[in-house]
Amino acid sequence: MDLSGLFVQDSPLFTWVILPLLIFLARISDQTIGTLRLIFLSKGQKGLAPFLGFFEVIIWLLAVGQIMKHLDNVLCYVAYGGGFAMGNYIGMVLEEKLSIGNVLVRIIPRKDTSELIAYLRQQNYGVTSVEAEGAMGKVNIVFSIIKRKDVEHVVSIINQFNPNAFYTIEDVKAINEGIFKKKREGTLFDSLSYKLKKNK
Repeated sequence: MDLSGLFVQDSPLFTWVILPLLIFLARISDQTIGTLRLIFLSKGQKGLAPFLGFFEVIIWLLAVGQIMKHLDNVLCYVAYGGGFAMGNYIGMVLEEKLSIGNVLVRIIPRKDTSELIAYLRQQNYGVTSVEAEGAMGKVNIVFSIIKRKDVEHVVSIINQFNPNAFYTIEDVKAINEGIFKKKREGTLFDSLSYKLKKNK
C-alpha cells in the first residue's frame, strides 16, 4: 500500500493531523524560548535575551504563516492555543530546574535566632540581623541573599533551627559583592556535629 500520498499538503492526514501537530510543537518551542527570554531579562542577563528572541520570533513567524494559509482549519487554532499554554508551563519548569539568579531570604523567627544565624554562617551564607518591633514584641529580622539553587537547603536549615518561623523569598535582580555559599552543601551530620560542639 502506497502511503506517500498521505503526507502531501492537500491530503486529509496532513491537513487535520500533521499540520496541527507541527503548529502545536512550533508554538511550544517559541513560547518556551519566550518565557525563558523574559526570565533571563528580568534577572539582568541582557546578552542572552536577544539571542533567544531571534529564534523565538523565527519559529513564531513559521507557525503564524501556516495558520494564515489554513484559516478554515479549526484544529490549527486549537493547536496554536494549546502550544502557547504548554510552552508557558514548560518554560517555567525549565526555569525552576535551572535555578537561575539570586534571591533574598527574609526570616522573622518565633524564638532565639543565635543558633540559626551561627549555623547559616558556618555554611558560608552571608547573614545580616536587624532588631525590629513586631506585633508580639521585639524580634530579630534575619536577611540573607543566596543563590536560587540553595533555597531548599536554607529553608531546611530554618525549619530545623527555628520551626514555624515566618520567612519570605524574593527575587534579586542585581547584587554587588557579598558572601555566597561554596559548592559543598551541609548535611544532617554537619548540623548534628554543630549542635554537639555548642553543647560542650
